[in-house]
Amino acid sequence: MMEGFNVAPMTEPSSNLTTAPSVDLGIGGMTCASCVGRVERALRKVPGVQDASVNLALERAHVTFDPASASATDIDAILRRAVRNAGYEPRSVAEQDAQEADADSPWAGFLPVGIGIVLSLPLVLPMLGDFFGKHWMLPPLAQFLLAAPVQFILGARFYKAGWHALKALTGNMDLLVAIGTSAGFGLSLWLWLTAPQGHTPHLYFEASAVVITLVLLGKWLEARAKRQTTTAIRALHALRPDVAHLIGRDGEVDVPIAEVMAGDQLVVRPGERIPVDGTLLEGHTQVDESMLTGEPLPVVREEGAKLTGGSINGDGRIVMQVSAVGSETVLARIIRLVEDAQAAKAPIQRLVDKVSSVFVPAVLVIALLTFVGWMWTGAGLEASLIHAVAVLVIACPCALGLATPAAIMAGTGVAAKHGILIKDAEALEIAHRVDTVAFDKTGTLTVGQPRLVAFHVEPSLDEAATLATIASVQSGSEHPLARAVTQAASERGISIAAPEGVRAVPGRGTEGEVAGRSVLIGSLRWMQELNVDLGALAATARELQEQGATVSAVAERRTSGLVAIALMGFGDEPKPGAREALAALREKGVRCVMISGDNRGAAYAMARRLGLDPDKDEVMAEVLPGDKAAAIGQLQQGGHTVAMVGDGVNDAPALAAADVGMAMGNGTDVAMHAAGITLMRGDPQLVGAALDISHRTVRKIRQNLFWAFAYNVAGIPLAALGFLSPVVAGAAMALSSVSVMTNALLLKRWQPGDRSK
Repeated sequence: MMEGFNVAPMTEPSSNLTTAPSVDLGIGGMTCASCVGRVERALRKVPGVQDASVNLALERAHVTFDPASASATDIDAILRRAVRNAGYEPRSVAEQDAQEADADSPWAGFLPVGIGIVLSLPLVLPMLGDFFGKHWMLPPLAQFLLAAPVQFILGARFYKAGWHALKALTGNMDLLVAIGTSAGFGLSLWLWLTAPQGHTPHLYFEASAVVITLVLLGKWLEARAKRQTTTAIRALHALRPDVAHLIGRDGEVDVPIAEVMAGDQLVVRPGERIPVDGTLLEGHTQVDESMLTGEPLPVVREEGAKLTGGSINGDGRIVMQVSAVGSETVLARIIRLVEDAQAAKAPIQRLVDKVSSVFVPAVLVIALLTFVGWMWTGAGLEASLIHAVAVLVIACPCALGLATPAAIMAGTGVAAKHGILIKDAEALEIAHRVDTVAFDKTGTLTVGQPRLVAFHVEPSLDEAATLATIASVQSGSEHPLARAVTQAASERGISIAAPEGVRAVPGRGTEGEVAGRSVLIGSLRWMQELNVDLGALAATARELQEQGATVSAVAERRTSGLVAIALMGFGDEPKPGAREALAALREKGVRCVMISGDNRGAAYAMARRLGLDPDKDEVMAEVLPGDKAAAIGQLQQGGHTVAMVGDGVNDAPALAAADVGMAMGNGTDVAMHAAGITLMRGDPQLVGAALDISHRTVRKIRQNLFWAFAYNVAGIPLAALGFLSPVVAGAAMALSSVSVMTNALLLKRWQPGDRSK
């Protein structure tokens, strides 16, 4: 922050604002990473589509398109047709959300699995009986009658999806399951029908039935785990009340929330959720904002205070005026941000996509080689086919497709619960490599509410009149120092007049006219540039700077030129917990740097109060707002990964220039666009928490990918060499998907400040 009173409004880089329009589409029937690649290719072939990203865990596609090619309505219909032609079921996001809401029961969707277990159990029991010397083998006809419904009714989904994949000259999990179980079922049928009269051959009906049942069981357990990863989104949606109490012409009436408009006045009763964003008009209360900001304690709200939709009103009846509704509310933007983050792909996922594109064809070749190899060794058709089936079943790439999105969904969800909004998966993945964190001073490490602690004027001038003039020029500014001046004037009972010709000089200060007096208010640097002689005030300025105050000067434009007429010193306080937050980051080996526009004396004094050492280059002082991005570039030299923490408005260029931008505030548009991570509370300790959840999420991604790859690398050779039966292969394949989801769900236990590894 600079020393002067006013900062020019910061315009956001166009790259952040002029994003291409997009649509989200639910997709049913995807089962593995190969399905994801196939759907993405189908969507990207649609004319006008710029990019398509498909998330297996969410079963959703995010598509950006050129509005000149088609409208959102037309593109939605075209995309649906492309998905259907690819062999999958297009769904609207609303339909998908409704289905998820209906599936909240822990046993939702279990019926097909239950039927499969009932039909497969009699086929498996004779195998168990062999261990105890009991021969309970069912007649071939009974085995056929039990296995056929599992194979062709419960397993119809595999045939349907596998056929679509085959037509598209691609492969997926369904194709592997369909080929593998059909081979086992067909072999059993052939052995039965060709067996000599009175001879009962060993059949493999139980293998095909049990594999299909195990796959269905794995998909059901996987779906249950998926619902747990999306609890953060569902909890945010649940914060929206259905009805608001509108103050109309006939008094208070209840109206659907969709009918509320900006400017309406609403009543919020004690204990109710605040329906939309607005301003408190009447009453005072305490508001619980924990679901939005992670702040556990209620915050006091007086008349004129901002209210955020979704938070819970305390024990006071209040009247509010609506300022934002629908998609413009803070809650809607938070939901949109978390959904986008969960739907996005991490850069590491590109490796998975490349592997998945060739995985299934490679498995089919390996299975064929397994069959040929065993036949060549003289094992016979029966054994050769069973070993090839085991290869097909164990190689299904379910876990591979779930490894990354499951961890991202769990990590971003738990972070949002604690007030850390991660914009995209790329920010999440980069944040764990951060070794340097640059903090803006004012409002980030300090309270950001400076007070006027010293005011010196020329002896020939009236102090009250001079303060009135200065406060009048600053009355239209939202800068913290300007507010400190107007507050000081108000406390002294000084009236403030309307200024004329006010002009902000970016990075330096403000000038304007009041009652015929033309004054310039700003930094000492600006006064030096204008060749303003401070005279006797120069010594006072140096003294205030040595004491750590932020110093600004006031000059009046006269016929003889610019004359210094006053000097002001401002003081700020460190935020509670800021010193501890910096110390915690240093303990983790992260370098902390404070960037400030203040003079060196004031910046160094505050730095020492925060535990920073200016002698170790931990302070960058006298940095203009426009030069902060260059300061970030300087810190990035030498290959350092730098995170910038600021308020998201004045620091937008620096937030965009950093490897990871962290915006502190209440989720403003500029913060969410310019920064990769938004901290919903102005608590510096959330910076360390954001880096920690990033590190843990990336670690889960790597663990999941390792086990997914290791499972196939180890399992395929074992199956090819005959050490795994199709039943064991099916169980292992189902277990791999469930283990990946379960490992990702461990992130839900994370708490800020958690030191466990």
